[in-house]
Amino acid sequence: MLTREVTEDDIEQICKLAETREELFYCFPRATFPLSVADVRHSIQTRASATVVEKEGHVVAFANFYRWEEGVCSIGNVIVSSDCRGTGVGRYLISHMTKLAFEKYHAETVTVSCFNRNVAGLLFYPKLGFRPYETESRVDYNGDQVALIHFKVEPDAI
Repeated sequence: MLTREVTEDDIEQICKLAETREELFYCFPRATFPLSVADVRHSIQTRASATVVEKEGHVVAFANFYRWEEGVCSIGNVIVSSDCRGTGVGRYLISHMTKLAFEKYHAETVTVSCFNRNVAGLLFYPKLGFRPYETESRVDYNGDQVALIHFKVEPDAI
């Protein structure tokens, strides 16, 4: 298993990581299902450190930073292949992104956000030292109100 920067050849595989409309909403809330090549390209072009986890020659996870300034890095577009959930791939990816934030961008805080319906995510991030600090009201793809919970971690907490 390895982390690396995204290449053009990875985009099609990234598009297939979100298998349902709900999964796509969790990682690309403004995109429409299925995830398009254009949406992934836009994300890569407008965000920083677009990263994949590769396992046995296949892209199995993706993330990037949607904010990387003023002492804060915010991890976004986090998605792990359904085949790899619960196997350590997510931990590997988030640990890599957190280390990158602290070392490359000299972040004082790293944040990540998770929708209230994503119970696996809500239970996952605290295991990595992230703590909730704010909740925001959002609207999902059905027009229903949902909560977006923001988590943060400082270097001394990991």
